[in-house]
Amino acid sequence: MTINCIAVDDEPLALAQISNYISHIPYLNLVAQCRDAFEATDFLASNNVDLVFVDINMPDINGVEFVRSLSSCPYIIFTTAYSEYAIEGFKVEAVDYLLKPYTQADLLQATEKVRRRIESTATPASDDSIFIKCDFRTVKVRLSDIIYIEGMNEFVKIFIEGEDKPLIPLLSMKRLEDSLPRSLFMRIHKSYIVNLNKVTDIQRQRIVFGNVFIPIGDSYKDRFTEFINSKVLK
Repeated sequence: MTINCIAVDDEPLALAQISNYISHIPYLNLVAQCRDAFEATDFLASNNVDLVFVDINMPDINGVEFVRSLSSCPYIIFTTAYSEYAIEGFKVEAVDYLLKPYTQADLLQATEKVRRRIESTATPASDDSIFIKCDFRTVKVRLSDIIYIEGMNEFVKIFIEGEDKPLIPLLSMKRLEDSLPRSLFMRIHKSYIVNLNKVTDIQRQRIVFGNVFIPIGDSYKDRFTEFINSKVLK
């Protein structure tokens, strides 16, 4: 398993330290170091990230405000030198809170929580189904019945054919995307994954499912267009 992560901190020394700690944890892959919330937001808009290490006390936009602003939120581990921010951190359902100065062991303990959550939430059942843990139960879902998936902070909504309400497990979009066959599902927006077999109507860069209009993001447009063009009769 590889967990893609970014580190966000306005202090260069703190950023260097956490980057060094991350490099010693085999399953972590540090894909970006960001000096503020704006840089991190831009990176997350076009890249798949499972975990964000973010300092709370930053100028302009603090870490808590940054996390609340995300439409599709990875797992979060807050880092800060101020213990009074702990309650605010857990209000946005962060996995853990590291008080500076923390050790390599402290960071490893926090990331192990993320690893266990990722491993336990979505479990392959067979080639045509998947197990989803949701609402204190485990549900077997046929892949062919999934219409589309919407990301919402640390949760996702899985819309299933014939069901009035979606399943809403605690699960990152990246983790779910990695669990689904690429031949059947495609991420077409940072907040949406669609079942390609369910796509029957496309209007003005949007996929239409009944009364629901799903936007096709600029970062995903070329891949989706290539798929559609391969199916167009010529």
